[in-house]
Amino acid sequence: MRIVVAEDLYLLRDGMVRLIEACGHEVVATAATGPETLDALRTWRPDVSVIDVRMPPTQTDEGLKAALAARAEMPGLPVLILSQHVQQLYARELLADGSGGVGYLLKESVFDADQFIGALERVASGGTAMDPAVIAKLLSGGSPGRMLDRLTERERSVLALMAEGLSNQAISRRLFLSESAVGKYTTSMFGKLGITDDEDGNRRVLAVLTYLNEH
Repeated sequence: MRIVVAEDLYLLRDGMVRLIEACGHEVVATAATGPETLDALRTWRPDVSVIDVRMPPTQTDEGLKAALAARAEMPGLPVLILSQHVQQLYARELLADGSGGVGYLLKESVFDADQFIGALERVASGGTAMDPAVIAKLLSGGSPGRMLDRLTERERSVLALMAEGLSNQAISRRLFLSESAVGKYTTSMFGKLGITDDEDGNRRVLAVLTYLNEH
C-alpha cells in the first residue's frame, strides 16, 4: 500500500513510518501541519492515509478538516483518523458521508502492530475501522432520526450497546436476554436499516453509521 502519514509529533510520526515500512508498505509522504496534509493527499492520492486530528497551525481540528476537504475532492479516498481526541462535529461528517474507506481510532486503544496495520488494510480496501469509544461518544446526546423510527425500543437498546463495542454475548448479559434472542433482534434491525449480508461483512459498524447519517 502507498500511505501518507500526517502527525505533528516527530517521534510518533517517525515510529509509524518505521512500523509501516517494516510491514512491507510504502510511506509516500509525511506531513506535520493541516495544509501539508491536504497537499500530500492531493499530490499522492494514497491507498490510505493516517491523520491526526489536532495539527498546526491551530492545534484544533486541522487534520480532520484536511481529510474532509480531500474526500470532498476525491470521494472515497481512504482515511484513518488516529488521535487522542474525538472531534464530534467533523467526525460525524467524515463517518456518515456514505462513501466508505474510513476509520477513527484513539491512540490509547491501539495495543499492537497487527491491530494498527489491520485497520489500515481494512480502510484501504474500502471498509471501516471504528473505535467503540469513538462511536459511543458520537452517539451520546443524539435523538433518533427517521430510519431509527423503524426500530422497536428493544432493537434500539441493542444498537446502543452495539455502539459501545459489545458483542452479542455481552449484550445478552446486559439486557438479560438469551444470545439467540439478541441475534434475532440484530438480524431484524439490520433488515429494517437496509443493511444486507454482503456489505463489507461489517454490519455492526454500518448500523451505527446509519444512525450517524440520520443526524
